[in-house]
Amino acid sequence: MSWDPVGVADLVQDEYDCMLVPLLQRLRGGASQTEIGEFLWHELEDHFGLDPLGLRPEAMAARVTAWWTAADQRFDRMGSQG
Repeated sequence: MSWDPVGVADLVQDEYDCMLVPLLQRLRGGASQTEIGEFLWHELEDHFGLDPLGLRPEAMAARVTAWWTAADQRFDRMGSQG
């Protein structure tokens, strides 16, 4: 909820749920930060009807891919301990 481009996260808990499955599929498939940014840009513009320019989808893509990489590394370390 730290990235709330529509501005309703306090009111609508599931506003961005429509993006979760496609985003996770892309991450699992090895999508690059650029590809994630393009997906977020498209969603903001086409699905939500927003101008993505000031919403910085590329910055969120950087955060998401960094989170995914860190989570993947933690999982790999846990798996190698077992």
